[in-house]
Amino acid sequence: MRMVFSPKGLITDIRYPGQGLIDIQNAGFTEVVLDGRLAIAEEEFRYVDRYRKFAKQENRAFLFDEPSGYKGRLEAFLSEVRKRNLKTKIAYAPCIKTEVRNPICNDPYRKLVQESVRLAVEQECESIIVKPVFIGVSLEKEWEVNKEFYLSLLPIVKGTNTRILLQNQYQNHEGHMVRGMMSDSLEAIKWVDELNQAAGENRYGFCLDIGACNLCGIDVYEFITSLGKKIDAVIFSDNDGHQEEALLPFSSISDGLSTTDWLSVIRGLREISYDGVAIIDIGTTIRAVSVMLRPAYMELARETMKFLEWQITIEKQLQKYKNIVLFGAGYMCMNYMESYGDKYHPLFTCDNNSSRWGEEFCGLTIHSPKDLLTIPDSTCIIICNTFFREIKEQIKQMGIEADIVYFDGEYSPKMQMKYRRF
Repeated sequence: MRMVFSPKGLITDIRYPGQGLIDIQNAGFTEVVLDGRLAIAEEEFRYVDRYRKFAKQENRAFLFDEPSGYKGRLEAFLSEVRKRNLKTKIAYAPCIKTEVRNPICNDPYRKLVQESVRLAVEQECESIIVKPVFIGVSLEKEWEVNKEFYLSLLPIVKGTNTRILLQNQYQNHEGHMVRGMMSDSLEAIKWVDELNQAAGENRYGFCLDIGACNLCGIDVYEFITSLGKKIDAVIFSDNDGHQEEALLPFSSISDGLSTTDWLSVIRGLREISYDGVAIIDIGTTIRAVSVMLRPAYMELARETMKFLEWQITIEKQLQKYKNIVLFGAGYMCMNYMESYGDKYHPLFTCDNNSSRWGEEFCGLTIHSPKDLLTIPDSTCIIICNTFFREIKEQIKQMGIEADIVYFDGEYSPKMQMKYRRF
């Protein structure tokens, strides 16, 4: 998967983006979102007069009134991105918070989206994520209004390599999050297909927002597998199922369980062989911690994405190796053999329990760990044991140079599906 970091929350003053981009780069990310929310915050559509006053005090254009200043507002960010050789291949248009109800915001929003699409084209972005118009739009008019809206952007991207991605939505109904536009997979597919048909080319696509799915209680496995290859990008973020937040994945916990059904997310994306753009958005988390702690959280974000990538693309990873050897002869080993044993059959498994050496288990002979010293080149050692780090250290101390990875049976296809506890 292509990992992309969303800088919203990390870069709090767009005039001075350097430190945030240093943290992104030091964590190992090479690509950032060209995020329009850095230019004009979602709150500015809600508190227009307040932010207009702030802009005047700072002697700068207020983009709500002067959308043509959009590019200039992001110039320092783009300059720093170029300086650090970071890529910006995907953009995110400005957004309006769901509780905003004033229809006066619609016209500035449309104009700002147009400016953001122009900038995305200028920066040679592959795609830009654009949310639909929703303020004052009745259920019956949603498609009609937004078909016109999305097609109005077509002349800007026509003849370029930039595509427009739609995104699943939720609504704020008196403080309760409910399903919004494109939260039904059939509706999302219909919108994308009809827009492409009207455009006469494959100009529109779809971005899956995991956080939005969680907020309105979507069966995420069913949603993902129904969309299938329609998904062009995925936004990974967590929340508690009630508040509009962008937390680090696996960090929203209730009663000892994650409030997002990550098991279904992983299984769904694995089912469709997803290997595309993976955006991590942890703006709420990163904004809440001290600037001194942010580099550590950034590293954790990177490790989290590497974990998700391994779990989602495990078959692609296994295909890289000529040979596979397992370490462990228990339930996880059995789980691996049931899930992948036929297609990616190991040479053998090994175990520290000497009383089991020579025993047959799930079609494999259990060997001594010392036999790992004789494995051929291009062999991957998969640890099927919860004491992963301890066993990895043991293998490294033996002087073995092979790649060592961990098989987490909880996310394997053969494990019984678990559901989120509310």
